[in-house]
Amino acid sequence: MAPAGGQTPQVAAPARRPVIVFMTDFGIANDAVAICRAVIYGIAPSARIDDVSHTVTPYSIADGARFLAGVTPYYGPGAIFLVVIDPGVGSGRKAVIVKTKRGQYFVLPDNGLMTLVAERDGVEGIREITNPAWMIGEKLSSTFHGRDVFSPAAAHLARGEDWRGAGPAAAALVELNLPRPRVDAEGITGEVIALDDPFGNLITNISAEEFHQLGYAAGDALHLRIGERVLDVPFVRTFSDVAAGKPLAYIDSRGRFSLAVNRGNFSEMYAVKPGVRISIQRRPK
Repeated sequence: MAPAGGQTPQVAAPARRPVIVFMTDFGIANDAVAICRAVIYGIAPSARIDDVSHTVTPYSIADGARFLAGVTPYYGPGAIFLVVIDPGVGSGRKAVIVKTKRGQYFVLPDNGLMTLVAERDGVEGIREITNPAWMIGEKLSSTFHGRDVFSPAAAHLARGEDWRGAGPAAAALVELNLPRPRVDAEGITGEVIALDDPFGNLITNISAEEFHQLGYAAGDALHLRIGERVLDVPFVRTFSDVAAGKPLAYIDSRGRFSLAVNRGNFSEMYAVKPGVRISIQRRPK
């Protein structure tokens, strides 16, 4: 029955739980991730924690930066990204909170992890985490800042505290010196930067836009060199466009030129690992 006056009662929208998006290279064979989550819940019990991965290649800041850039577009403003890939833990590297121009927050070591996100989204501000109240306490470990510094800081953000309370402003971020592909009259030269595991697909630093400058269309054969090996592979839309066990070139779901074997492992079949140079000739006229 409607209330007096014929007005429809207003139902308050449910409060949105603050989300912390968590990524590390800690692995899953120890208690480190669970401890960090416990620290967060102890400070911000209502927080939601989403996991990106805890099996990032150990010490690989470049892989962490790539995964971070891949996942952030699927979260909105206010999301808090907690990233602990920290080979410099206990050194003079800074612990920071970064706010991008998209309104997202990043709690991480200042070691280059922000490179790709900052390049794409822009940076509104940087704060160094120095306030002891934003840390776990006085007994800080020199080797577990994921527990003692980064997780508590992310939790204080999730609790709604002003991010500027973490510490003083910082002027700039450390940037990775990432390899860039070279396009010339002969074609394009890039690098295999990662594997799409567990499938063994090769991920390169060549973007779809750069590859398409070579003039190829789906179905064309590519002549390319990977390290010292020369291959001719078809450029196709998806894996099943070639027979099982056959190699193919394609643009992956993140917009990078990649190589795979349908229902196989390109890296193992051709003994290719990240860091190898790849060159692709322009399409013959």
